[in-house]
Amino acid sequence: MLKLRSHLVMTVAAILALISPSRAAGAAEADAKASPATQCQGHDMLVELAAKSPDVYRRVVDEGRALGNTDAVLWKIEKPGAPTSYLFGTMHLSDTRLTTLSTGVKDAIRQTKTLALEVADLSDSAMTTAMSKAADLIVYKDGQTLQNKLTPQEYATVQAIVQKSGMPGEFAGMFKPWLVNMLLALSDCERKKMAAGAQVLDMRVAEEAQKNGAKVIGLESIDQQLGALAKVPDDQQIQMLKVGLKYADRADDMMETLVQLYIKRQLGAAMPFQIALAAEQGVPASAFDGFKTSLLVDRNAKMRDAAKLLLDEGAVFIAIGALHLPGPTGLVSLLRDAGFTVTAVE
Repeated sequence: MLKLRSHLVMTVAAILALISPSRAAGAAEADAKASPATQCQGHDMLVELAAKSPDVYRRVVDEGRALGNTDAVLWKIEKPGAPTSYLFGTMHLSDTRLTTLSTGVKDAIRQTKTLALEVADLSDSAMTTAMSKAADLIVYKDGQTLQNKLTPQEYATVQAIVQKSGMPGEFAGMFKPWLVNMLLALSDCERKKMAAGAQVLDMRVAEEAQKNGAKVIGLESIDQQLGALAKVPDDQQIQMLKVGLKYADRADDMMETLVQLYIKRQLGAAMPFQIALAAEQGVPASAFDGFKTSLLVDRNAKMRDAAKLLLDEGAVFIAIGALHLPGPTGLVSLLRDAGFTVTAVE
């Protein structure tokens, strides 16, 4: 059985295993004994934005809508001479509103013979091996420290976040900003749920596909994902981190906002919303340029190339993060440009 977990949780678990095995084991054991609620409780921050700054809210929604291909998470892919395939946008969260697959998604999975995920093997051993080879991407080795790039208050918050993840706070200074941003993205509630065995949406899809005998493969490797994260210029990583730290106590609210965007099929508003939050903190939209180029534009093109080889054969169900679907550089547009007919299903 494929041992698929959230990319974030697996990354943290691998780091814990590499840096502080005994501490990591203790933290995991404590979380496993927890009895987390079925659903984490958060507030939709876009609702707050609509009340506080209606003009900004309208701009966020309008920019998201203008992006294109944001009105569905399940798409049918067709090409003459090949069986029908599907593209499905996921979220790497365990919220039951996401993990309860619709009849349409289940039917689509049953019609296919291959499941293509972003990464197929996210086992502990695979993650640990990849992370051990990518130390230069994860920690500073040139004399720089994260502490020197942040204010004392910001660094204290980073130390607290690192400690919550099961590592000694003094390790915080050596981590690259992107890694801390990943830790910030997961609330205590969600982390405990996953440690206790809650399935993220990707895992649920994999379970359904394997139940129907599908072969599971990956469109990219863990090494490629880590490289894309680390490729964002350091100064932009720091700016993004500074914004994230301002909302460190609202991780559940951030996740609820993303869940609502997914449910309402407003996926295109996710990045404009992040940029609006950054603007409130005096951080320019340009701070996200490297992230968008490396994580969305470049990765999308590479996943398109990998997916095309599968789609030429047909009967494949592609499940990747939903933010890789919208816009002119999203997978929906890229596959259409490659000659496939891509139609919204739900």
